[in-house]
Amino acid sequence: MRAGLARGLGALAAAALLSTASAQQPASSWVGTWGTAAGGPALPAQQHVFDGQTVRLVVHTSIGGARVRIRLSNELGAQPLRIGAAHIALRKHGADTVPGTDRVLTFGGLASATIPPGAPLLSDPVELDVPALADLAVSLYLPGRAEAATVHEWAAQTSYVSGPGDFTGTASLPRSQAIGYWPFLTEVDVEAPGAGAVVALGDSITEASLTARDANHRWTDLLALRLQRAPGDRIGVVNRGVSGNRMLRDPGEQPLFGKALLARFDRDALASAGARYLVVLIGINDIGHPGMGAIPLAETPAPQDLIAGYRQLIARAHAKGLAVYGATLPPFEGTTFAKFYTRDKAAVRDAVNQWIRGSGEFDGVIDFDRALRDPDHPTRLLSKYDSGDHLHPNDAGNQAMADAIPLELFHSAAAPRP
Repeated sequence: MRAGLARGLGALAAAALLSTASAQQPASSWVGTWGTAAGGPALPAQQHVFDGQTVRLVVHTSIGGARVRIRLSNELGAQPLRIGAAHIALRKHGADTVPGTDRVLTFGGLASATIPPGAPLLSDPVELDVPALADLAVSLYLPGRAEAATVHEWAAQTSYVSGPGDFTGTASLPRSQAIGYWPFLTEVDVEAPGAGAVVALGDSITEASLTARDANHRWTDLLALRLQRAPGDRIGVVNRGVSGNRMLRDPGEQPLFGKALLARFDRDALASAGARYLVVLIGINDIGHPGMGAIPLAETPAPQDLIAGYRQLIARAHAKGLAVYGATLPPFEGTTFAKFYTRDKAAVRDAVNQWIRGSGEFDGVIDFDRALRDPDHPTRLLSKYDSGDHLHPNDAGNQAMADAIPLELFHSAAAPRP
């Protein structure tokens, strides 16, 4: 009995010490200032392959900080990915960087690294004064043949590829070729004590691939601009939208559409540095894709199927202490994508939107449907917000989306219900 009592007291003491040590651990001060969602690997006709070249990837920040790190990804690759060298700098214009801002990135103290199949890679932090709402250039030297198996295909942003050679540290990238996708790079973080991030989860409407190229007119960029101008907490914005994405099912015939949101949620939402709030705008492709291409019409979800998916996202977010806000699905009648719209599919959207608005299960609601619809024909986008395909908002529509978001949602007092 004495021995058992001693073991019990020892366990209690160890638990108390562990609790005290945990309480003394500071909260992470790293916050995502930029991010994207990856798809792939691409079909053979769509593959991007590099051979001993340097890629210079341009990204736009949301929040600033004094130190920076990056996250690379081979999570959808089947072969090891070699990174021969990596640098980060402020972007001047085109493929040129601002003199004096170039920094060497290392990985566990090493200048090169190999990323195993299915894995991400986080760089060591470096000192760099990163402004909010600025362009960064992340340069990666790929010493061998490298297939972009993990890639965000529709970036609405111009990046660059050199001829053969390591030009990661050069201010002006020689013999550069413009590209419109982001291979391998999935996040940039800054050190910003006390700040948090809002992660936007969605499809092409969140990706905003049809907005003006290089203009940073995605609704997430415009939200970041509003947040920078408003008093209160410092909040970064990470865009995890990917064209064609669905919540309930993988992409089928088009791998670049990304894994189902329920499958990629941990990687793209919970693993985002400093994630504090989620905005979920997903479901329109679950409704519209069935009956198109090789996707059978039988995959059209009932409203309760989508609601069950939303409930999973809410539960998994709350389990990690994140607030999650549901966004209503914008109208899509008349879309130029054949077979995407039917009256039966529109009825599913209507039922889902009614549940998002009225269930009380999200921590808050963002009514993108109300912000974008034509008041005289509410099943259609308002013409001044229409990109032309009657599904995707244009630049003005993305501004209307950003303006429709109550900024008080992103405040330290906002917290998920138990």
